Amino acid sequence: MSDTLRVILGDQLSHSISSLRDATPGRDVILMCEVDDEATYVRHHPKKIVLVLAAMRHFAGELAKRGYTVRYVRLDDPGNTGSIAGEVARATRALAIDRIIVTRPGEHRVLESMSTWQSRLDVNVDLRDDDRFLVDLAWFDTWANKRESLRMEHFYRQVRKRLGILMDGDQPAGGRWNFDADNRRRLPPDIAPPRPPSFKPDAITRKVISLVKRRFPDHFGEIEPFGLAVTRKQALATLDDFVANRLPRFGDFQDAMKQGEPALFHSLLSTSLNIGLLEPAEVVEAAESAFRAGHASINSVEGFIRQVAGWREYVRGVYWLAMPGYRDRNALDARRHLPGLYWGGETRMNCLAQCVDETRRNAYAHHIQRLMVLGNFALLCGIDPVEVNEWYLAVYADAFEWVELPNVTGMVLFADDGFLASKPYAAGGAYINRMSDYCRACHYKVDRKNGDAACPFNYLYWSFLDRHRDKLRGNQRLAMPYRSLERMSNDKLGAIRHDSREFLTRLDAGAVV
Repeated sequence: MSDTLRVILGDQLSHSISSLRDATPGRDVILMCEVDDEATYVRHHPKKIVLVLAAMRHFAGELAKRGYTVRYVRLDDPGNTGSIAGEVARATRALAIDRIIVTRPGEHRVLESMSTWQSRLDVNVDLRDDDRFLVDLAWFDTWANKRESLRMEHFYRQVRKRLGILMDGDQPAGGRWNFDADNRRRLPPDIAPPRPPSFKPDAITRKVISLVKRRFPDHFGEIEPFGLAVTRKQALATLDDFVANRLPRFGDFQDAMKQGEPALFHSLLSTSLNIGLLEPAEVVEAAESAFRAGHASINSVEGFIRQVAGWREYVRGVYWLAMPGYRDRNALDARRHLPGLYWGGETRMNCLAQCVDETRRNAYAHHIQRLMVLGNFALLCGIDPVEVNEWYLAVYADAFEWVELPNVTGMVLFADDGFLASKPYAAGGAYINRMSDYCRACHYKVDRKNGDAACPFNYLYWSFLDRHRDKLRGNQRLAMPYRSLERMSNDKLGAIRHDSREFLTRLDAGAVV
């Protein structure tokens, strides 16, 4: 019997994971466990639960085929303790384990639990770095500690130089580091985005779907149809499809929103990246190869690589640098409860209705929907960061706290007082109208600034700036809107305050807004 237990978590489904690197087939025992704690610490979307459990079961099967001894605990197995720590303890006792090998988890709460295993179980715990990322945390900490303030753009350039990503010698390919200004086009009505790949559930995944339906019937979201990639083969097919069919136009339309088109030209790779079926280096390489081959333009490829090699790596570094206190930050003192419309409650605001409905059906919304519609509304209304974070973590299949928390607390809500982002991403209805077709079918009129028919984003935007002027008017990136606010007449400002107060009162009362 083995004396070494190797623990694989549900977001560590990579054969290259450090905890497996020196494993011996037929000797060491690999533990994988499905537990209630991980499905319910927030009420995860059922598609997300299916994704993780189905991918785990397929990965365990791959390990077994390679000759490894896998101790796999299913959610409904008798004796399942319901927690990772409980299953590690149970396996340690049953197998007379004296050494545990595990890769550093992606979430701080899990790391806190792991830090107790050695003393509680009286075994040696070998906690290894997760080196699937492009940047290790020690390098990020060194980079961050040299700076008075952190900015993703500075980090991103250093990563590209260090790793030679999209570089021509010592200069950025295309002559510029950032092509974001070229990536803000609205989708023309005559362009139909290609259908993204969808994978028919096999027998393993069908069993998981049935299990999740039984165990979590009241979790927000639709479980079927289910077509997410749950194996590396499927994840690679999704990557190939993106590079061939959607990457060429990704840059132009990455900020666009269109009713009835949740995917547009987005990659749909975040779920596979975040559970380990793909690794960022191979995704970046595939995108750069498409540029070098002339298949995709520099603005598309740079925009995509910035998301993977820049933003994704940056938020991971910020998360571990700032935890555990980061989750408690609330710099704008936002205290309003999350309204029911986020859980599918009726709303007359078509942009919100569309984004929530796509989230409910798909466990997915792209980054502009998350930031500039759902997040913008939460920011302008002053919704409590704890409740907003819980919602984002629960409803999106790609959401794990290391990536979700900095994006929501820092980027969406500015609750960290500018630690992550240089300004609040607040906007009125004009932005949503410019980047989408949502406003055409809305009860409210986007060109109205005040009154019952006005788009609420319009007066909520100015009310937000008014409410936080002492804190925010010194921000250079908000200089222009604050100059406009200072020029407003008392009557206009009074109307903004009145309309916002009336709207928020109705929102708090649970009325349809």
